[in-house]
Amino acid sequence: MMYLLNSCGLILVLLLSCSEAEIETPHFSQDCTQLKARSPRALSGLHLIKPAGVHTAFMVYCEMRPDGGWTVFQRRSGKAQHFDKDWKEYKNGFGALTNDHWLGLKKVFSLTNDKSKRWTLRVDLWDHEGGSAFAEYSDFSLGNEEMNYKLHVGNYSGNAGDAIRGATAGIDQNGFGFSTIDRDNDGCSPCMFGGISVSQCAALEGGGWWYSRCGSASLNGKWHRFGHHIGQASGLHWFTWKHPASYSFKASRMMIKSM
Repeated sequence: MMYLLNSCGLILVLLLSCSEAEIETPHFSQDCTQLKARSPRALSGLHLIKPAGVHTAFMVYCEMRPDGGWTVFQRRSGKAQHFDKDWKEYKNGFGALTNDHWLGLKKVFSLTNDKSKRWTLRVDLWDHEGGSAFAEYSDFSLGNEEMNYKLHVGNYSGNAGDAIRGATAGIDQNGFGFSTIDRDNDGCSPCMFGGISVSQCAALEGGGWWYSRCGSASLNGKWHRFGHHIGQASGLHWFTWKHPASYSFKASRMMIKSM
């Protein structure tokens, strides 16, 4: 219905009809990779996506790189955003998408649950001395909540080392469910460290992660500033890049790209 004024100031009512086929609805990209392919000039920032099988679109931060669009699901750069959260918050996500945040296991699962695609996981690390390193894994996916969002990664490449599968520490996190302080799915029952018994890695290292045994890869622990970043059990750890002492990184980012 539309209201118009004619030359005499009288209101005319126009009835407009259209079929459902003529009503335009938003057409969202399924992920940042597809968005970049459709709009090569798209810039890094906030974008709405709607993965296959998901009823409601949601906002993500897309990192637009020459090799495609990456959907960011973890970012750490300081202590303003705490990552000592429970299962519900790691499931649903927390933090500001333009800053430090965790997108949410539920949303990451909804992306990787699309079996028509293969996913690459990229982990970027920055140390306190100005250095950086990365690790990439093919065939990344998560199980559903009933499987405790079990982690699966394929082949490794990069220069940070394969800390997820414990290339140095001998700890393989591949195939383990996610653990938080209120939901323990790690492989310690208990683990022994120098005569100290540890039954829950999330309590020792902080935050949530796909722990098998403690001490290999874990990027959601307490953030430590320079001068307090070495020798801490908690922190942002990637054992295969900085070892043998526990080294907590200045910043980290985790993101995925579809193939």
